[in-house]
Amino acid sequence: MSLQLSSRQVAERTQAVVEDLAQLEGPLLPILHEVQKEFGCVPEEALRTIAEALNLSRAEVHGVASFYHDFRKEPAGRHVLKICRAEACQSMGGDALADGVRSALGIDWHETTPDGRVTLEPVYCLGLCSCAPAAMLDGELHGRLDETAIRELVKETGR
Repeated sequence: MSLQLSSRQVAERTQAVVEDLAQLEGPLLPILHEVQKEFGCVPEEALRTIAEALNLSRAEVHGVASFYHDFRKEPAGRHVLKICRAEACQSMGGDALADGVRSALGIDWHETTPDGRVTLEPVYCLGLCSCAPAAMLDGELHGRLDETAIRELVKETGR
């Protein structure tokens, strides 16, 4: 999936976001969040505009955007499925569960199905260690998953 906006349009809309939030203390993260809300991702063109407006280097802005996994370079699919990859989930069969989902969707981590239905992401702890293995579908937590339960979650994305 790609943005259907020109570089100029991205820069103009990003500039508007920056003007709204630049007065905040430590405005970079709020600006990145708002840009992602606006475009569904943080486009490269936006990084340049943000850097210039905040008098930061592009490397500094890129460093922050790339450090936080929730900032995307491309818009996500209609559904985002995050599967916990932390130790507790791995010890409870999370690896096999994740392999099954990747196989069923035909995609790997950080990829979106060709129809734009699901983006699959690894996450390192959802805070459900006592209910491992766990996943999150569109912000909703699911624990004690097994093959049947995760298959139902994937099925939900098709509805």
